Amino acid sequence: MGKVRLFVDDLDPRDYAGAIRRGLAWIGIERRIRPGDRVLVKPNLTFPRYRKGVMASPMCVEALVEALKDYTDRIMVGEADSGGYNRFSMDEVFRETGLLDLTKKYGVNVVNLTGRPARDVEVVSGHRRLKIPLPAVVLDDTDCVVSLAVPKIHMNTRVSLSVKNLWGCIPLPPARLRLHPYLDDVLCAVVNALRKPVAVVDGRYGLNRSGPMRGEVVELNWLLMSDDCYTADATCCRLMGIAPASVSHLVDGTTRKPRSASETEVEMNRDLARMPVTRFYLRRSWTDYLSLLAFRYAVLSHLAYRSPLAAWLHRILYWFREPFYDYDHPFEPRSGSE
Repeated sequence: MGKVRLFVDDLDPRDYAGAIRRGLAWIGIERRIRPGDRVLVKPNLTFPRYRKGVMASPMCVEALVEALKDYTDRIMVGEADSGGYNRFSMDEVFRETGLLDLTKKYGVNVVNLTGRPARDVEVVSGHRRLKIPLPAVVLDDTDCVVSLAVPKIHMNTRVSLSVKNLWGCIPLPPARLRLHPYLDDVLCAVVNALRKPVAVVDGRYGLNRSGPMRGEVVELNWLLMSDDCYTADATCCRLMGIAPASVSHLVDGTTRKPRSASETEVEMNRDLARMPVTRFYLRRSWTDYLSLLAFRYAVLSHLAYRSPLAAWLHRILYWFREPFYDYDHPFEPRSGSE
């Protein structure tokens, strides 16, 4: 088996497509995508409208689709309903971000994965045997999955990059909430279930301090790509000044070894030492610790999200913390630009 291929370079926002084409060529995408293959682009779309550093830029999504058209005409852009406990429709996000226009412009399918037929993938986490629902179109009708992420801090998982972005392949927000306490093992099972996953990290902007939806926007202007999602994320962590070993889902829970390739197993287009490092950090508020407890422990997760007390607990929480979304006015008119 050959070396893992990794591309990282400065990004000129006026030439997303050129940078992405160079990256695809470097990682040898032609070995993963042949003419007629079915490709799913799974962008990080975790807010009802585009926010810098929070979600993949619509400009980057379009440039990626345009570049992938050099290899195959069968491209789908897919994401599931988001919002966690307070769910919102991905159909609305597609409209608000302009991604729905890709259908007419490039002939690609833009698909809400929620509501699609799904089948279960099994995973053992500790003493539990879990079933992960994944859309059949992702498991059976896709030859390559491209995880399009952004470099951001996450209050519960430390970072959210290309591996964590694949969490959104689980089509129903309630299922994701139920599986949070087992996230590390579930993510590994999702990555293993997908065909030929590829990572693209849109590093025009990052999100520091308190992600995944709020924090300090940082302008970075780099692009990172790899034919191995774990290696992409470990490298991205280094560019963020974060030790990859401090991110639990990037480490094998049994052996404590990195899931990413070692430096000798990676072939890069440039010396990583020549890339600037921007120091990212996590700073939680006291209300974030409540979310963290519900995220990590199954009993508290049930209490916070699925018990009869859940609605009351969230109302109390919103006395102290502003909700992540403005549910009375969740969408703003699309400006048509970044």
